[in-house]
Amino acid sequence: MIMKATIRNLHIAPRKVRRIVDLIRNKSVHEAAALLKFAKEKSSKDLAKLLDSAVTNAKNTSGVEADALVISRIAVDQGAAFKRFRTKWRGMAAPIRKKTSHVTIALSERAAKEKVSPSE
Repeated sequence: MIMKATIRNLHIAPRKVRRIVDLIRNKSVHEAAALLKFAKEKSSKDLAKLLDSAVTNAKNTSGVEADALVISRIAVDQGAAFKRFRTKWRGMAAPIRKKTSHVTIALSERAAKEKVSPSE
């Protein structure tokens, strides 16, 4: 069963969020949480909260333990852009677009043959 969680209108450009998302794609939940904890980028804190929310959704709806979960899909899409203007010379104005992101994460259970035994 696949569990999903979403952040909408995250005030960070999608290009910057994708750098961190590429680090945690196809990783186990514990490994991804450790990577996000020590990443220095601003988006890593928001992604860690999103991952925690997805794990909680999985526990509450289907009773799956966090050890058995893996990130099956994570996507970053561009959201709405705030349009601002900066003054320039001779009364002109230059546009500034403050971009936002929509991040969706999907967790699934690890296959039976992929489960790691405690002795390894």
